[in-house]
Amino acid sequence: MKLPLFSAAILLTAFVGCNDSKTSKMTENTDNNPLLVESILPYGAPDFSKIKDEHYRPALLKGMALQNERIAAIANSNEAPTFENTIIALEKSGVELERASAVFNALTEANTNDTLKVLQKELSPKFAEHADGIHLNEKLFARIKALYDKRESLKLDAESLKLLENYYEDFVVAGANLSATDKETLKKYNSELASLETDFNQTLLEGSLAAVQTINGQKVAIVNTTQQPLLSELADRNARKQLFEASWNRTDGGAHNTNDILKRIALLRAKKAELLGFKNYAEWSLQRTMAKTPAAIAQFFKDLVPASVGKAKTEAKEIQAQITKTGGNFTLEPYDWNFYAEQVRKAKYDLDENEIKPYFELKNALENGVFYAATKLYGITFKERKDIPVYHPDVLVYELFEEDGTPLGLFYGDFFARESKRGGAWMSNFVNQSKLLGTKPVIYNVCNYVKPAEGKPALLTYDELTTLFHEFGHALHGFFANQQYASLSGTAVARDFVEFPSQFNEHWALYPEVLKNYAIHYETKQPIPQALIDKIKKASTFNEGYAFTEVLAAANLDLQWHTISSDTIINNVSDFEKKALERTGLWVKEVPPRYRSSYFAHIFGGGYGAGYYSYQWTEMLCHDAYQWFEENGGLTRANGQRFRDLILSKGNTMDYEKMYLAFRGKAPAIEPLLKARGLK
Repeated sequence: MKLPLFSAAILLTAFVGCNDSKTSKMTENTDNNPLLVESILPYGAPDFSKIKDEHYRPALLKGMALQNERIAAIANSNEAPTFENTIIALEKSGVELERASAVFNALTEANTNDTLKVLQKELSPKFAEHADGIHLNEKLFARIKALYDKRESLKLDAESLKLLENYYEDFVVAGANLSATDKETLKKYNSELASLETDFNQTLLEGSLAAVQTINGQKVAIVNTTQQPLLSELADRNARKQLFEASWNRTDGGAHNTNDILKRIALLRAKKAELLGFKNYAEWSLQRTMAKTPAAIAQFFKDLVPASVGKAKTEAKEIQAQITKTGGNFTLEPYDWNFYAEQVRKAKYDLDENEIKPYFELKNALENGVFYAATKLYGITFKERKDIPVYHPDVLVYELFEEDGTPLGLFYGDFFARESKRGGAWMSNFVNQSKLLGTKPVIYNVCNYVKPAEGKPALLTYDELTTLFHEFGHALHGFFANQQYASLSGTAVARDFVEFPSQFNEHWALYPEVLKNYAIHYETKQPIPQALIDKIKKASTFNEGYAFTEVLAAANLDLQWHTISSDTIINNVSDFEKKALERTGLWVKEVPPRYRSSYFAHIFGGGYGAGYYSYQWTEMLCHDAYQWFEENGGLTRANGQRFRDLILSKGNTMDYEKMYLAFRGKAPAIEPLLKARGLK
């Protein structure tokens, strides 16, 4: 059972508030509710032709009620605890809730509306309370602990033993060993955090919408990062400053200020960690990850910062020289960087993004690039399914098959931006793989590419192309799951491992055999010229000092926020940020963090508190693993099968270090990462 911990930490979307009266009018009738019965569609896929907004609330409440009944039956059983009557029963207890919440989660992130926004705000503390009711159930924990204490004598297979250990650790981490008084305190903390995280997201969305700028007569939306895409094109310095400051200040002061909310979140998380017996939230959060401790992450950053910051400072000098060369009589500021960096890039590499895009048409890149690489590596094949109902007309559906024709699962691709979708790109499941439940994976990828005009092709930038490969790497991790239990299946792994398969999959975007198969000009049908490929590769490490320093700065801010104690006095968020970055050698005036704290949704409105380092950690793994492929013949069926067998199919069934060692034969090194980034 993947416990549905639906605090705002899991529901990543930000929402605009609206009148609660809509929720109260939603029917509580659960008869004929399509979310409460198993779908008859292939693979149990959600039947979006039947699911309506009024179905979510009753289905979610009924799902919680059904799970509570089953939990009570397990906890109050007069039978001695066994693996079957306790652990397996627990694993099966939330089937209806998981089915309903998977769809609710997807829609609140990818196709929300006022009704769903109100419902999410109403239910987020209820979900936190529901999870606490399970994790802090003393009788239930006593049965789990009794089995855990004699686990060696139970003669369980390796995966079943891992499941038992996982449940025991889940409960301990969640506070099962606390006194009755402390459990009540923890429940209050969790409920308050769920509400605060939702408030952060909603305020951030409101602030981002309010920060929309008019530049040259056109409305310009503010994306989730500090730097904005249009800054690379704006010749007017005042317009650049206007747009950058709108981004930088979107939730810093005024009607959409998140600073007080994020301070309360950080301090309350610190209180929660201390209640659970840890020095800080990071210590509590990291105990089951590959890195394991804040000290290990701090050392990891210490090893990376000098090379990254050194390269960024060299780049800053180049850009300042370009400013002077083109008649600019001013000092480089963050809002100047992308505009002049683009000039330097064109001068050094003669590479124009608009020259590349005609070769990267979305559907062709997906089918003849992403899917082609997967076929070559893993033997799987794809068939588009236009008969499967979808939640938005833009969504594509494909069925996947094993090499021998055995059905593997369903893939949904939702690629275009719209107002009802949050920013960014992500992967998740409508249905998780589980041998116990007899389910195969139903997986979706969501991106935010600009939708072309009717009849025009969707052309991708190189970064967008990389994202396409990245998100399908997550999908492969889910499709190749081969677990008995959904709780251990596929991507149900630690944050500092889950990005490994996705980042690894990016390597195939420019792999010669793959590139040759999909990089075809959408009009002339000519393959991408080798000279242009060479330019792309040469330019691939351009500006990497900036790019890596901005993410290291954001990751360090995350770690600094989550290593404070509950009695830390924070008067000013900006001062906290400056001191945190100065302490770690990442205060570079021209290179602001990728996310300022006030709009850092990953950590204050999402599930990545004390976990943003994961992207850099898994980048180390992905480049080190790709080095193995290079040493062993590259894109081959045998290499793909090895990676599938030893990494992609393992889920959360073994220690991550041991899993990686089994594949690589040694511990990961940072040198391939530094080399790939052009920092060494």
